[in-house]
Amino acid sequence: MGSGAGERGGAERRPVLFPFLLPLFCPALSEQIRYRIPEEMSKGSVVGNLAEDLGFSVREFPTRKLRVSSEKAYFTVSAESGQLLVSSRLDREQICGKNPACALEFEAVADNPLNFYHVSVEIEDINDHAPKFTQNSFELQISESAQPGTRFILEAAEDGDIGLNSLQKYELTFNPVFSLINKEKQDGSKYPELALEKTLDREQQSYHRLILTALDGGDPPLSGTTELRIQVTDANDNPPVFSQDVYSVSLPESVPPGTSVLQVSATDQDEGVNSEIIYSFFRNGQVFSLNSKSGEIRTQRSLDFEEIKEYSIVVEGRDGGGLVAQCTVEINIQDENDNSPKITFHSLLEMILENAVPGTLIALIKIHDQDSGENGEVNCRLEDEVPFKIISSSKNSYKLLTDGTLDREQNPEYNVTIIATDRGKPPLSSSSSVILHIGDVNDNAPIFHQDSYLVEVAENNPPGASIAHVSASDPDLGPNGHISYSIVASDLEPGMLSSYVSVSAQSGVVFAQRAFDHEQLRAFEKEGES
Repeated sequence: MGSGAGERGGAERRPVLFPFLLPLFCPALSEQIRYRIPEEMSKGSVVGNLAEDLGFSVREFPTRKLRVSSEKAYFTVSAESGQLLVSSRLDREQICGKNPACALEFEAVADNPLNFYHVSVEIEDINDHAPKFTQNSFELQISESAQPGTRFILEAAEDGDIGLNSLQKYELTFNPVFSLINKEKQDGSKYPELALEKTLDREQQSYHRLILTALDGGDPPLSGTTELRIQVTDANDNPPVFSQDVYSVSLPESVPPGTSVLQVSATDQDEGVNSEIIYSFFRNGQVFSLNSKSGEIRTQRSLDFEEIKEYSIVVEGRDGGGLVAQCTVEINIQDENDNSPKITFHSLLEMILENAVPGTLIALIKIHDQDSGENGEVNCRLEDEVPFKIISSSKNSYKLLTDGTLDREQNPEYNVTIIATDRGKPPLSSSSSVILHIGDVNDNAPIFHQDSYLVEVAENNPPGASIAHVSASDPDLGPNGHISYSIVASDLEPGMLSSYVSVSAQSGVVFAQRAFDHEQLRAFEKEGES
């Protein structure tokens, strides 16, 4: 693939072509090229020879002016070699987050003739993120009365990578009192639980320090650590018990701040202060608030499905004697149709000749909707009756084509409005307008204002006098509409004609070249009749 791709194992090129026949004089060959490269390739690395994969010959390539049409300039095309090059940092996690499939899709544009080609570059994950805890250490308080087998949910580490390169397991430094259990949520993410193996005795040892390590599945694996600082508290017979280990709720993203989400509840069989439970977040990103007495959770700010789709919160219930119970609150954010489609024009022709055949390619149109599912599926149409049409090109891409006969003399320009509507309920729409200018061609012949002109001239007129004025018009523009006049036929012989009259090529004024003599002209007429 080239030296630029060799730093991270090379880029795998998989060009796939899908040709479609379009009208003559409109070479709109739709081709799809796919490449696969690792993330974090250095700037200038070669993705593949795009010109070669599109079938451009060495002689043809310099005139085609191959280039990339994209909102973000991740790639560029070498003007000398036609190779597709990396032009900015490709951070897979920044581009696609945790999505298992990550591909950058864009259009390559070529001139002479104008055409668009769909290109897809799949970005593969590399193990460039180590698991990381949010804090260097965590404090835990465990009562000496806690029974062996009691479990405590620990802070989970975060890993920006996906697949095997993501966080796979946790390990704990050896300690005969505690063990570690690796747990997995429904979405596949891993989190640790600390299990008590033996009865604690605060009088013998009131403090334990353990190292928790998170490891990913890379080769070699990367890791991150945090210190667990466990304080053994004095006995309290009964710990709080939550009514559920896991609370799950779904919440529309449009709910306002202050909306009640759910209420957690724990009970304690002790009496007095030892049965009074105070609720708190073990971990929270300040998105939700918790009533420490009632256990009610409310939204604290606006939610956005496009920003975060789910929250996992650990809630602690602590009684007056210091015993703690934990539960997990899973909050799933539901997408709503709160984003209108956005329309962007690419490679718009500045001028469309009026003799352009139906099906001529005018522009590429990109549509983007941040919503998911049907809320993000968009249909496009043209407003009003115009001699143009819009057809789907590829995912979120459309082509604007001519769809009828154009006549500059009737319509020198068109205000074309494109309306994009998503499939949400209710649907959201947006529109964008563009002025299309029609270019002139020489498709109109000059027309005289009269079919014939009758001119009477008195004899003995002065030579050079203006005796008539003919006039014609042409609706075309520029040189196509410029008119010149000349005499092409007469009853007199050509040699004699030029001695009698002439016409101005610019103005159409007819001049007498000599003085006319009525008797003399009659003699010519009789001679002609004989």
